[in-house]
Amino acid sequence: MHELSRRVRFSLSPARLGGVADASDDAAVGAFYELEVTCRGEPNAVTGYLVNISVIDEAVRTHALGLLGDAVAGWVAGSDRAAGDVLVSVVTALQPPLAGAVIAVRWWLSPYHWIRCEANRMDRILLSRQFEFSAAHRLHCPQYSLKENRDLFGKCNNPTGHGHNYKVETTVSVGLEPAGAAFGFADLQRLVQEHVIERFDHKHLNLDTPEFAELNPSVEHIARVCHESLAAPVAAAGATLEYVTVWETDKTSCRYPATLIP
Repeated sequence: MHELSRRVRFSLSPARLGGVADASDDAAVGAFYELEVTCRGEPNAVTGYLVNISVIDEAVRTHALGLLGDAVAGWVAGSDRAAGDVLVSVVTALQPPLAGAVIAVRWWLSPYHWIRCEANRMDRILLSRQFEFSAAHRLHCPQYSLKENRDLFGKCNNPTGHGHNYKVETTVSVGLEPAGAAFGFADLQRLVQEHVIERFDHKHLNLDTPEFAELNPSVEHIARVCHESLAAPVAAAGATLEYVTVWETDKTSCRYPATLIP
């Protein structure tokens, strides 16, 4: 069994809101989005194709972009239709032209926000948003000697610490009620601000936060602590925290808990 994902880029411009344009269209000056379609199945034994990506592109442009354009135009006009409800319609519309192979659709609203609808649980959607905080830390284990710490952690064992601009992506699942999802990006921002950003931003994690007073602040531990800090507040607000991903640098990240959900 294979999974194939394809992203289609498009724009919704004020001049033609409710319609769509390819990103290559010179007249497409407006909001740019990406729609990622994931299909699952067995590739053709001869061609090696699971689904021809040109067929995915055509299906999205023919059956999905009009739905998204109408939704955005409605929001501009004051509609309160939930984005999750829109994605459910998109998944449903894409199944026939793609022979029922669609398992998920993800709508990138910006480089920092996305929502995802999965075909096997269309009563829920995933919301994800990326945040940032700056903090210093020192990697040091008091159980080890000074030499052992220096050998293990290198420059990261600097006695006065060093800093990172951390990126934190939080992903929650939200039930779709008759009126749409009751939990949205504003709720997620409020909770992350209160329970992560205010707690850790511009702090020395080892010295200024009780969470890391005795816990080595590796990216693995930071991801787990962020998840533990958010899980209960997110649940109290009506959603489920699926996972938290923390980037220490652009090359190093950790997701907690580990999961197969993209």
